[in-house]
Amino acid sequence: MTAAVQPLSDECERSFDAALGLATAVATSPRKCVVVYAMNYAPETAGVGKYTGEIAEYLAAEGMDVTVVTTPPHYPGWSVQAGYRNRYSSGIEGRIKVLRSPLLLRRKMRGIWRLLAPLSFAITSAPLVFWQILRHRPITVFCVEPTLFAAPAAQLAAKLVGARTVLHVHDMEVDAAFAVGHLSSKTWLKRLGHAFERSVLGRFDQLVTISNRMAEGLALKHVPATKVSVVRNWVDLAQFHPMEDVSPYRAELGFGHEDFVVLYSGSIGAKQGLNVLLDAAERLKDERRIHFVISGEGPQKPELETRYGHLENLRFLAFQPYSRLNAFLNMPDLHVLPQDRSAADLTLPSKLGGMLASGKPVLVTADEGTELAQFVEDSVYLTPPNDPEKLAACIVRAMSEREEWRPQVQTVLVQYLSKRPAILAIKQLIDGGNP
Repeated sequence: MTAAVQPLSDECERSFDAALGLATAVATSPRKCVVVYAMNYAPETAGVGKYTGEIAEYLAAEGMDVTVVTTPPHYPGWSVQAGYRNRYSSGIEGRIKVLRSPLLLRRKMRGIWRLLAPLSFAITSAPLVFWQILRHRPITVFCVEPTLFAAPAAQLAAKLVGARTVLHVHDMEVDAAFAVGHLSSKTWLKRLGHAFERSVLGRFDQLVTISNRMAEGLALKHVPATKVSVVRNWVDLAQFHPMEDVSPYRAELGFGHEDFVVLYSGSIGAKQGLNVLLDAAERLKDERRIHFVISGEGPQKPELETRYGHLENLRFLAFQPYSRLNAFLNMPDLHVLPQDRSAADLTLPSKLGGMLASGKPVLVTADEGTELAQFVEDSVYLTPPNDPEKLAACIVRAMSEREEWRPQVQTVLVQYLSKRPAILAIKQLIDGGNP
């Protein structure tokens, strides 16, 4: 198991991004081909799709011939984004050939639907990915979890052409589905899911995941440690950084200097445990200076709007444009990263990087001993998950310490999430080496 990330200065980060723009399009002859197989892909800007898109773009900028088999962009709202349709399509996006296949979607992705959606993608995309692998004979087939259901077709085709297979594990998909209650009552299905998971994981040549605890989880599923590398999800420090001026969002949303704004920006689903944050907002409804903003989309958003929409100190917003996201992340006085206790160590929230990079204080809900708590250590406020009373008390404390905050306390920590070393490590794995 290999940790592949080293801290990088902001100057080096900007130099790397400038170099990406000038990356040579002249490849070795013949050009190396890579097939990327992922349920989530750009232009999704939340979660897995963002990172898979950046990996594919970097490989193409380095001169590789990249083909992506994916879905229409649909996450986290579980509805197809404007400009796309839920059907088969193909096209060239930048330097990359992208083939999209349909999947089953509905607004309330709960229960068995949490399995049917990825299973439908596995079925509709299997002929596409199989043919693309046979046709292009790639050096590597790069699969992404979620979803693992799609992997067998890619593994079979890769074996036929002698290609390596690499799995990028963002989410312990089967464990998470049962842990957060989507399928907790279906014991037989859990046993079947774990058996399928162990079988598929063992046939990959290399796995890369985003946290040490997830790597340990893979070991429990009988994946040899020699096959597993750890590369944390990154943040683009050229894109996300503290602003010298006050964010224009404060005036646009009607917040003055005396207001204390608490922000959650990201996916709104079961794993996030947002009801605990909103219970804290309800406890603080008489604190007139404290305001809560929830920005994002996801299957739980309508339910939360119905349950908590009466609170005068709370407002819900849609995802903000990526071009303005740095200004938005510089808007609050406090970021909150809630996480349901049942999902601890099943994933490491990627939104943490942007929060830290903004230079604003961050409050994380995590139990001591979890990897998230160990990673942030003394750089953030920390409260137990599923405890709205302690969360509310910590928010009041953060407001009282507002003038004492110095963004430098997070500077070193965020360097460990910088983009350059992470994406280079993944490229090296795709090339067949070790990060």
